[in-house]
Amino acid sequence: MDLTITLDQRSATPLHKQLYDELRRAILTGRLKPGERVPSTRGLSLSLGVSRTTVTQSYEQLLSEGYLRAATGSGTFVGCELPDELLRTMPVEKFRPAASSQETWCQIELSCYGASIADPNPFEPCQLAEAPINFSACRPALDEFPSQEWRRLTLKHYRAKDRSMLNYAGESLGYEPLREAIAGYLRYARAVKCGADQVVIVNGAQQALDLIAKLLINRGDQIAIENPGYLGARRVFLAHGAELLPAPVDESGIVIDALTSKSKSRLKLVYVTPSHQYPTGVTLTLPRRLDLLCWAEKTGAMIVEDDYDSEFRFGSRPIPSLQGLANGDSVIYVGTFSKMLFPALRVGYLVASPILARVFARAKWLTDLQTPAIEQRVLADFINEGHLERHLRRMRTLYDNRRQTLVRALETHFGDRVTILGENAGMSLMIRLRSGLDDDEIERRALNSGVGLISARLYYLGEECPDNMGEFPLNYAGLSERRIREGVRRLAKILK
Repeated sequence: MDLTITLDQRSATPLHKQLYDELRRAILTGRLKPGERVPSTRGLSLSLGVSRTTVTQSYEQLLSEGYLRAATGSGTFVGCELPDELLRTMPVEKFRPAASSQETWCQIELSCYGASIADPNPFEPCQLAEAPINFSACRPALDEFPSQEWRRLTLKHYRAKDRSMLNYAGESLGYEPLREAIAGYLRYARAVKCGADQVVIVNGAQQALDLIAKLLINRGDQIAIENPGYLGARRVFLAHGAELLPAPVDESGIVIDALTSKSKSRLKLVYVTPSHQYPTGVTLTLPRRLDLLCWAEKTGAMIVEDDYDSEFRFGSRPIPSLQGLANGDSVIYVGTFSKMLFPALRVGYLVASPILARVFARAKWLTDLQTPAIEQRVLADFINEGHLERHLRRMRTLYDNRRQTLVRALETHFGDRVTILGENAGMSLMIRLRSGLDDDEIERRALNSGVGLISARLYYLGEECPDNMGEFPLNYAGLSERRIREGVRRLAKILK
């Protein structure tokens, strides 16, 4: 590989001295590692467009000073034992990010958007505890994914004579057969009213939320979010300068009255997770759904429906989507395959009116041109051949068994000291513990015993969250029944 070095032909400094200085700096700063082979004099002279004599002069000086060493028949290498005094001549300054958004970042004036995310506090990724039994990480049962079928479909496309999948995708909306497959699935399974021209393929639900914020929110616009609610949505809307109105969630879902009583001005948008609210686990009831749609129609606000794990409902059929109940185009529907299949797939979708869908597609094209074509084709086949439906049926049974195991274990070990919140749906449930300990202490004790927990306090916005609430979402989908039982047993032991 060519070594990138900048030489100035117009400088008064001889080229061999410039090259010597650049190579010496690369060695002392660690860009060239001890023992690493450097290009031959012939190769470097061709790469830089200078004479071989220039390179030879530089190498000879570096060899004499111990920066390089030559091995007969093998080439020239960076010295492995550089004197300490040489290493001290050019200390390496490590980059340190600014402590706050008020500090100057490399003398660059950030845009309004850049300034809004310069302060890392609201935007730092949540550091989930890594523990042998981890209830804090929301992961599907990856070991149950039909990898063999996915591999077969992937190889089929790579072996095909059609090489167009290796080029940029032709349609900014996404691969049409995949959009048709998703539209058909949503009409059947979620009563979503849509055609392929309303589906936009995105790189996961998070990109869908970012596009929505870009196209619908101006700085200072007031939008409502569930409280507690999904951190990813909160962070996106904050980054785009929205003023957030935290709307409380009760046993029937988001409280509609709060959307009017708490707002200072007209709400531009409301973000909801109606099928399985995160983290409380409640389902937005049908009367409350109709009230929300009526409110949106009266006020002109847009509803963003994040239907992230609606496929997993146990004991009853899911309530139809908000989008399917709406009379007009007041609902933008967002979904993802991260929970259905696997997170690394990075394929999601949003559903909007045909006109708005085309605008979303243009905005996505400006960001990344396309979602990878091969994954779109494989996923289209995976859906059309029935593998998605079969996989979801298996996962519903598996997750239902794991949920029941978790509930029984909690009742056995905690009795009346625990309250289980939410509906029989999704890949998680929330509990309220009565232990006499604050949440930080419970998290610390749990981690010391090998159990990952995270307090629901993290998901609250504003001052509505008490300091010691004892509420914890438990993500069980990726844990075996044995590990679930053991995790609850360990929690009960440390909280006696």
